[in-house]
Amino acid sequence: MSVLENDLIIQNAPVQVTTFESGNEMAAMAAAQINYHVMGYFPITPSTEVAQYLDQMKTRGEHDIQLIPADGEHGSAGICYGAAATGARVVNATSANGFMYMLEQMPVQSGTRFPMVLNLVTRAISGPLDIRGDHSDLYFALNTGWVIITARTPQAVYDLNIMALKIAEHAKVRLPVIVAYDGFFTSHQKRKVQYFKDKKVVQDFVGPCPTDYPAIRDPKKPVTIGAHMNGDDLLNNHYQQSEAMYQAKDVFAEISKEFEKMSGRSYPILDLYMMEDAEVALFLLNSAAETAKDVVDRLRKKGIKAGVISPNIIRPFPAAEIREALKNVKALLVGERADSYGGNGPNLTHEVKSAIQEDKNNETIVLSRVFGLGGKDFYADDAEQFFEMALDALDKGYAEKPFDYYGHYIGKPENDLTPVIEPQYGEAYNTGLIQVTPDEENNRLNVKVPPLRSLAVKPKRLAPGHGACPGCGILSGLELFFKGIEGDVVVLFHTGCAYVVTTAYPHTSHKQTMMHNLFQNGPATLSGTVEAFLELQRRGEIEVQENTTFVMITGDGGMDIGMGSAIGTALRNHNLIMLEYDNEGYMNTGSQLSYSTPIGHMTSTSGVGRAQKGKSFHHKDTAQIMAATNIPYVFTASEAFPQDLVKKAAKAQWYAQNVGTVYGKLLVSCPLNWKAEDQFGTKIVEAAVNSCFFPLYEVENGITTITYDPEAKDKKVSLTEWLKFMGKTKHLLKEENKEMLNDFNKEVEKRWSKLKVKHENALL
Repeated sequence: MSVLENDLIIQNAPVQVTTFESGNEMAAMAAAQINYHVMGYFPITPSTEVAQYLDQMKTRGEHDIQLIPADGEHGSAGICYGAAATGARVVNATSANGFMYMLEQMPVQSGTRFPMVLNLVTRAISGPLDIRGDHSDLYFALNTGWVIITARTPQAVYDLNIMALKIAEHAKVRLPVIVAYDGFFTSHQKRKVQYFKDKKVVQDFVGPCPTDYPAIRDPKKPVTIGAHMNGDDLLNNHYQQSEAMYQAKDVFAEISKEFEKMSGRSYPILDLYMMEDAEVALFLLNSAAETAKDVVDRLRKKGIKAGVISPNIIRPFPAAEIREALKNVKALLVGERADSYGGNGPNLTHEVKSAIQEDKNNETIVLSRVFGLGGKDFYADDAEQFFEMALDALDKGYAEKPFDYYGHYIGKPENDLTPVIEPQYGEAYNTGLIQVTPDEENNRLNVKVPPLRSLAVKPKRLAPGHGACPGCGILSGLELFFKGIEGDVVVLFHTGCAYVVTTAYPHTSHKQTMMHNLFQNGPATLSGTVEAFLELQRRGEIEVQENTTFVMITGDGGMDIGMGSAIGTALRNHNLIMLEYDNEGYMNTGSQLSYSTPIGHMTSTSGVGRAQKGKSFHHKDTAQIMAATNIPYVFTASEAFPQDLVKKAAKAQWYAQNVGTVYGKLLVSCPLNWKAEDQFGTKIVEAAVNSCFFPLYEVENGITTITYDPEAKDKKVSLTEWLKFMGKTKHLLKEENKEMLNDFNKEVEKRWSKLKVKHENALL
């Protein structure tokens, strides 16, 4: 951070530093200064940076927070709940579908009254996928029982994060709190901010961690948490929770005044701009309200009494304050970045209407407009349009269209999408060049693969024009795999680099059928597709397709958050292939660590510095996990050994079509995040294989076979021969990190030795 000490705002106030930072940076700054005990987290754009900044700070020894990387947002919510139930101070950050995935856990935490702070960096919820900011995730939070405060600026993100913990732990509240701010608009845009130079100021403000409520602190004082309840008990529990929620509004106001005395910054229940005599007004959440204030200034110069209302807290909903603010307003437009489909207006519209209905003298005309979905920009001109709509209703005495979307448009027939490249199918992919025959005596397949140049006649499955980074190994690896697949394919892509760089409406690089679903549910989704396809064929409702293969492509950590779904699919043994490209991290969200990241490797959430030296635990052996489900075929492969890869692809297709589920794992290069030269991708992956870090083998009907043995071919190299190619691992080659490198080497040798024993003994 750039550091410029500012003049003190109020006399004898703590020293504050002025700088330019984003909302995510300020959320991390507040968390670090508070020095929470635990953060369970999982990366999702645009909230990912919060954990990244905290990891960077930890490498420098700036806080002691235990950062626990979860297997998904559902897991991260469980980590946080478990820590909160132990009496620890807990923080988290998430967005969009990540929030949806943890949604089940939210009422559990609020219903058992354990405080924590969650930064919800608001973003559009899929589908279709859109990673930019709106409030569709926030609106799902409204009924979770969490206090919700909203931050319009990076400054507010910092300040309200500090206030949020004090609110959450207050004896009258004791509820978890969400701090919601706009994805990209607030999370990434840098603004002038101030923060307290001495973190002790922040820690003194929030006070010591409370110990006066039941928690798992002392085994000598046993507690029971979460006992099931009958109707009467549950009703009483929820009544108490409801009363605490309403108390939170007064507590917010009280703590806000305390914070103002210390900082000079005020956060009233409602942020009211020029509302003293306003006749027309806009009701807007977060960053859009800041845009509208400029328009109010412009309209005031024209003699129009305009104003803006923006709440700093929406749970509990400040109904009384809104009634007071609107008592003289003649026309109000409520703009919302989300919809409640079929409700004739989104959630806050109805809550505003409900609030003013209790004032028998209020005659405010209320309009509702859904705007800015998927991060669609909201400019001053748009705010002016909103005011014109309100003024028009004021002139007419009624709202001609009380509810509508704003900014949408009707398509034109002449703009109908037409394919640029003709889809390819059928005979184009049936070359007959690869021969697969069962060897019933040995319970395995024999495969004959021609020279690779012979397979060049087979068309690529992906059209030119994708957006992958230079040197990316994903698409070349996938294309090589598909060289071994005859006939048509139906492919499901998890969210991840391979999906993002090949589809962006209205464009697609896929010549054959492709669908998308989220990390955690791809295998289950494709299993439903396969079974429906086969059943439709059985009933004669679609034409029988002789040679169609169903393939799920996952990567970028998809076998972490998607592991449960993958195991369930494997145990059911559907006729499909699960293919993982392993680039050793969550690359599509900026190179955070995954469970496949090797120990010591540097990522954006396993930094290297004085206090830590990269990832602290060993990588997950997904192939062995999937082999334990007893599916017919499991393999590992690499484009550095193309003949081996194509042969395994052919086997995978035969087993998927004739027996059941197949799992394959491809190690692919990611030059950008491995910090390697683009042209060295294949060489790096080859070294990974020759070092025995990524051995090539298959588990066919339970029998393990090493398909390439670098020791037998006198090609084995040390781990350092592989690690030296990548900037993310160069620190491991330094003398001070020798112990970690030795640990890594021992683990690799142990796994390789076990694999050799399995290769030599068909019963293992």
